[in-house]
Amino acid sequence: MLFLQIFLLVLGFALLVKGADWFVDGSAGIAQKCKIPTLIIGLTIVAFGTSAPELAVSVTGAIKQSTDIAIGNVVGSNIVNILLILGISAILHDLPVQRNSLILDLPVLLLASGLIIMLGCFGNALEWWDGILFLILIAAYMTVLVVNARRESKKSAPLPEIEEDVRKEPEKPKNKLSAWFSHMQKKTWFLIVLTIVGLGMVVGGGMLLVDAARYIAEYFGVSERIIGLTVVAIGTSLPELVTSVVAAVKGETDIAVGNIIGSNIFNILLVAGAASLFHPLSFSIEGNLVDAIVAFGAAALLTVFALFKGHKLSKAAGITMVVCFLAYYIYLFVMPV
Repeated sequence: MLFLQIFLLVLGFALLVKGADWFVDGSAGIAQKCKIPTLIIGLTIVAFGTSAPELAVSVTGAIKQSTDIAIGNVVGSNIVNILLILGISAILHDLPVQRNSLILDLPVLLLASGLIIMLGCFGNALEWWDGILFLILIAAYMTVLVVNARRESKKSAPLPEIEEDVRKEPEKPKNKLSAWFSHMQKKTWFLIVLTIVGLGMVVGGGMLLVDAARYIAEYFGVSERIIGLTVVAIGTSLPELVTSVVAAVKGETDIAVGNIIGSNIFNILLVAGAASLFHPLSFSIEGNLVDAIVAFGAAALLTVFALFKGHKLSKAAGITMVVCFLAYYIYLFVMPV
């Protein structure tokens, strides 16, 4: 039975990752068919898609009243994203921090990280009204992103002929299956099916993962909080981990930090906000508060390193982050609550 649950856990992760990928491809294709600007697609649909695994897991956890998994997934993913993913990436290659991240994204992340601590301690739970506040803030944040991006795109709009050349020379498919998939993505009905199937995979994967994680936690006598902070958090952050490390190895680091910061903002304001609408997310002072403080500390550490001369995450910064991550995980298993 244990091996079956481990298999279902892995299957849930796979469905989450691939389902989110298909959901983004399908919905972005439909948006393009509707003449929605690529800029808006990138800042809304794609951004939502990257948080879809965390959203599915946390909402499912809230519905099933496994609130430690729900909130542990949010806080744990943020810790993994900054201390582990950015840490490893910075060790491999210096990571520049963009001006927009310094001015807008990092302050918003610090605000969101502080809010989850403050609101969680007030009443020992994130209630539905806290969720509404989070959703209002994410809507305001995305509005600012879209307005700023449109303003920037008007200042540095690419030449029309360059855009045409890019459209005329799409990337060649690697095999027959890829060629067929690329061909089918031109059909509206296929994009609709792809979006629905992708969303279904995300939801189904989230349900499988939460059920399997609960069983494994009970089997080994480990708390759902620890499972949410470790196995689930790392699993839902795997796409970001692979993408960031590969980008660092190739030296393509221009937006790596911004993407991670944006993902963390979405995790708190969108994922925790939506999950708390379905069921109050219990917030224990002995456990969840420590985790939330670590997540806030990770965001603060990132901010401090980003403010250094040159506004880059150096190898030394990366080593410091990874050491902090390992120290936190040692604490989790040495002093579990």
